[in-house]
Amino acid sequence: MHDRTTRRAVLAALGAGTLAGCLDANGDDVNGDEPTPTDTSTSDHPEYDHPEPSDDPDWRPAEGSPLDADVEVEVLVENLEVPWDIAFGGDDLFITERTGRVLRLDNGEVAAVAEPADAIDAGAVHPDDEDTSPWWVAGGEGGTMGVATHPEYPDPSYVYVYYTAEADDEIVNRLARYDVSADDPADTREVLLDDVPAHNIHNGGRIAFGPDDNLWVLTGDASEEDSDDITNPRDPASLAGKVLRLTPDGHPAPDNPDFGDDADPRVFTIGHRNPQGIDWLPSGVPVITEHGPQARDEVSVLTPGGDYGWVDARGGPDDDSYGNYAESDFVSPLVNTGPGTTWAPSGATFYTGNAVPEWENRFLVGGLISQTIFVVTIAPNAADEPTADGGERYDEEWMDDVYQVTAHQVLDGELGRVRHVAQSPDGDLYAITSNRDGRAAGDFPTDRDDVLVRITST
Repeated sequence: MHDRTTRRAVLAALGAGTLAGCLDANGDDVNGDEPTPTDTSTSDHPEYDHPEPSDDPDWRPAEGSPLDADVEVEVLVENLEVPWDIAFGGDDLFITERTGRVLRLDNGEVAAVAEPADAIDAGAVHPDDEDTSPWWVAGGEGGTMGVATHPEYPDPSYVYVYYTAEADDEIVNRLARYDVSADDPADTREVLLDDVPAHNIHNGGRIAFGPDDNLWVLTGDASEEDSDDITNPRDPASLAGKVLRLTPDGHPAPDNPDFGDDADPRVFTIGHRNPQGIDWLPSGVPVITEHGPQARDEVSVLTPGGDYGWVDARGGPDDDSYGNYAESDFVSPLVNTGPGTTWAPSGATFYTGNAVPEWENRFLVGGLISQTIFVVTIAPNAADEPTADGGERYDEEWMDDVYQVTAHQVLDGELGRVRHVAQSPDGDLYAITSNRDGRAAGDFPTDRDDVLVRITST
């Protein structure tokens, strides 16, 4: 293992006024106390009224081709260890590394503000390693993953972290929060969600606060691909293969769907395989990305109480390997790449900034094995048809019939494995790479990997 403290360098500070005045907090290890049991009673919170495409008449889908953009990539931080997520809060930017840290970028410097003592060390390959990079680093796909800040950050100064933890000779996924304004944030840890099934693969891991100020948590099925009995995703009593919806204090959102007496009240949708990205359209409609089996990757709109079919459906009527949506009541996806195309979609953002005007009002998705960024144009059916020139149109009859969707690839092969794309509060566009997880192809990892970058028009 290489020395972590000497390999991280900041190459450029973020723009003045963008990330300044950070709070003073140290990076001591989290204590090893037992998790605080989660109170699953409900608390007062605004009701969730699932929005429709027409709920935002001011939203005009993007026009033209995203390929018209000329962009440049500015490396802000290099030599990160498999960064997984980005979160903005006030003037602060937080990054998780799967190896077990939450970092804060402060005036051109990065420092740990939380290191969960019970988190597994997922490991990271080094660019100078002479051996062929392994497909699996220690920890598989688990580790310290999602990060989010309280909707009213910095008052309170809560940072939420989703990570894979050691627990009684097994692993589980946990959600904890820390007060990073404390002298020792480690002492403030509260476990809000525990015992989410974990595995070497399929841990999900993205967390984000939605426009309803609730915390949305994406979990994977935590199952071996060749298992003969993957039942958890469609079982509402299980936390595996779900989208969960919690209040900021970790309670079930009181207006979550009712899946029955035996269901976990935190469940919002079921039937997911390995979702890793979520953001919201201007109308408030939530959209997720999800890894499929043997390609068949998806982008889907979430509907309250929806069943997304895994493992019983993951394709169309011409796909004989898996059950098809056309013959079921499952929620159909906006995008299903089919058996011949792999995106490996991860973190995503619905981009509304103007740093790259040609990408405005489009859903940007980080691609892992594809080593690219996908610019997905989503338009209500009442709008003009988005262009597919140089891209792909997804309009099969069995797919979601409320929207029109096209997808284009940008920065193809320039960054390597793109783990997440994120928009800052002032509209800047950032991405992080995942080239040191043992799966990168071609020239990656490079000597500067992994990196945090900012993307702008030239």
